[in-house]
Amino acid sequence: MKKTFFTTLASLLATLTIFAQTGSISGTITNALTNEPILFANVIVVGTDAGASTDELGNYEITGLAPGLYNVQASFVGFKDQTQAEIQVTNSKPAVVNFKLEEQSADLQEVVVKASPFKKPEESPLSLRTLGVAEIQRNPGGNRDISKVVQSLPGVTTTASVRNDLIIRGGAPNENRFFLDDVEVPNINHFATQGSSGGPVGLINVNFIREVDFYSGAFPANRGNTLSSAFNFRQPDGRSDKIGATVMLGASDAGLTLDGPIGEKTTFLFSARRSYLQFLFKALELPFLPTYNDFQAKVKHKINQKNEIYFVGLGAIDDFELNLDANETEDQQFILDQLPVNTQWNYTNGLVYKHYGTKGYWTVVASRNMLNNEAVKYFKNDKSSEENLVLNYKSQEIENKFRVENTSRYGDFKVNYGAGYEFVKYNNRTFNRIFTSAGPQTVDYRGAFDMNKYALFGQVSRNYLNDRLVLSLGARMDANSYSDDMNNPLEQFSPRFSASYSFSEQLSFNFNMGRYFQLPPYTILGYQEGGVFVNKQNNIQYIRADHAVAGFAWNTKTNGKISVEGYFKKYADYPFLLRDSLTLANLGGDFGIIGNEPAVSRSAGRTYGIEFLFQQRLYKGFYGIASYTLGKSEFEDKNGEYVASSWDARHIVNLALGKKLGKNWEAGVNWRFQSALPITPFSDASALVSSWDVRGGGLPDYTRLNTERGDLSSTIDLRIDKRWFFNRWSLNVYLDIENITGNAVGIPALILDRPLDGNGTPIGGGIIENPDAPAGQQRYKLKSLSAETGTPIPSVGVMVEL
Repeated sequence: MKKTFFTTLASLLATLTIFAQTGSISGTITNALTNEPILFANVIVVGTDAGASTDELGNYEITGLAPGLYNVQASFVGFKDQTQAEIQVTNSKPAVVNFKLEEQSADLQEVVVKASPFKKPEESPLSLRTLGVAEIQRNPGGNRDISKVVQSLPGVTTTASVRNDLIIRGGAPNENRFFLDDVEVPNINHFATQGSSGGPVGLINVNFIREVDFYSGAFPANRGNTLSSAFNFRQPDGRSDKIGATVMLGASDAGLTLDGPIGEKTTFLFSARRSYLQFLFKALELPFLPTYNDFQAKVKHKINQKNEIYFVGLGAIDDFELNLDANETEDQQFILDQLPVNTQWNYTNGLVYKHYGTKGYWTVVASRNMLNNEAVKYFKNDKSSEENLVLNYKSQEIENKFRVENTSRYGDFKVNYGAGYEFVKYNNRTFNRIFTSAGPQTVDYRGAFDMNKYALFGQVSRNYLNDRLVLSLGARMDANSYSDDMNNPLEQFSPRFSASYSFSEQLSFNFNMGRYFQLPPYTILGYQEGGVFVNKQNNIQYIRADHAVAGFAWNTKTNGKISVEGYFKKYADYPFLLRDSLTLANLGGDFGIIGNEPAVSRSAGRTYGIEFLFQQRLYKGFYGIASYTLGKSEFEDKNGEYVASSWDARHIVNLALGKKLGKNWEAGVNWRFQSALPITPFSDASALVSSWDVRGGGLPDYTRLNTERGDLSSTIDLRIDKRWFFNRWSLNVYLDIENITGNAVGIPALILDRPLDGNGTPIGGGIIENPDAPAGQQRYKLKSLSAETGTPIPSVGVMVEL
């Protein structure tokens, strides 16, 4: 019966596919600086005979294409050729591919230069990786989550397999910045760790991402307040022909996206997604029930050829509840004792205006973002008495931002300059019973502050020797009104210099050095004791990092790139947390809040290493990424001695390979190896009743900071896709298995040694007090539990595009 059903279904789909029509590629080709249309430019679909020329408005259209992935190249005399790789063509809608071509220097007006699918801007000739939407969507184990996809690139360390923390070149997770169509977004994950940047699930809809630029160094001057990475997410515009829709159904959530025209000059994109993990987890008797919702929107209005304006919106609503009925096993009881109930929501709204002149363009950005974070925890989850209250936390971060910048070209000189202003509001209400090496404490305060932040930046780039040599010099200054220690912009003067020399069209040597600054988290700035901002009195200041990067890059003739880069980063003035006696740089890879305590700017650090990367864009049906990183990350301990940081993964290997098969099948596999991360052993004080009752877990012994290491990680992910293309719609079904080997990165944990029955089930939540405890001490009997999450995670997804 089942066999007959599936045979009939397959036959029906095959019959429908026979009547499928072909797809098309259309778009506009303009001057990158002036937005003027380029007439009679040539556009070809690489590897086919298909092509077209632009009309008097710069528009083109290529029809008669079979559904599939294509590389599209645009060229015109006097401009640099440009290739956009892996464009998905379907029957449901035209693939819109717009090109903004850059003018060549006067000495090369008649020279034909081979187009490369890899970017190399003057300001950042190295440490820049670009990922297309196809690479993101089909990445094995990525499950359409950009944070997980980036983990395939060199220099990226992972922590627990259930989290999306981005640890770049040995830096902490709080050292990353994100921009969505020029609008800064504080965080791109659900259930975000306040004071850091990670979380378990990404909130950006990859259907709305055209391309991602990932900078792991060599930051341009217009990207500030970052020490380890900057991400530029670029969205496409909405459809201009008619309303389209995509319905997504995955293993953990369901979503809907819409895009289309609003009049002749306006288009829109909108998506909404909701998880149903809470139902699945409850059925599986898991002790926690997460629910996440997110939305994303873009509305663009083209005023005329020289002026355009668009709105960008992104937001999330997250709830984390406990399943108190799932308390039968030791693992369940440990999680219930430790995790708080958490409610969190955030949004970012931005308005961007662009004006194109004769030499360049202005960009004006006004935006507002807000985070609301609440967490509550009762001892043994007993709400019957306020005396059982362990944690009651509520905090809000609000930023209102304005930035204006100009990008122009004068002969062989490219110039970018601008200024930024922010008005920040922060409030915090904290009640928290804690236990540290100094004993039990109660943190109880309510505080708020606001401040002004301002920045100036500029960068000049020039080509020499017929574009073989490119030099770029930039500078940035940041300051704020929080305190006198950070109010002088000259104290945060941030120079940077890049150089690139091309030995041939394929081989180049690239170099960058710079000094970068980042503001400590608002949790540190807003901490109070007795109504006093303690860390303001402690003269907290910007964190500084000096970077030096150099390497070679070779673009192959088959849409591939091979690069070797060596990097060195030296940190200064990192916040040293006085309560726990360690630097903030070692925290941020777990759930909760970091930095909500006294600190001083005194810690130094250093990270260095070498990275190898081979990135192959689609060529004869094959694509892939191979990378290896040999690195070291160290920060000072409380004695001022350099010790391994929490992110000191010495060896990281990634191998991702995919193949487009016949009849629209596609398969990919990803292997990731990472040597063991350092861990801090637990203190003997963990077993004290006064400690365990407020912490619900082990107490790290920071006198032995990162002196031990966990287990290495070696994971394999698999993904299989099948597509069907019909007359006016398409269907994509995929199977994604993450961690098929059952191995993962994890850390040890301590749990209560509870009495068990004959089946190994804890009896009535009973607790054994340690009979060997010294006189006068109440201690629980504890035992070790591995916190590794080594279960294969299969995901089946269905996506319908209309």
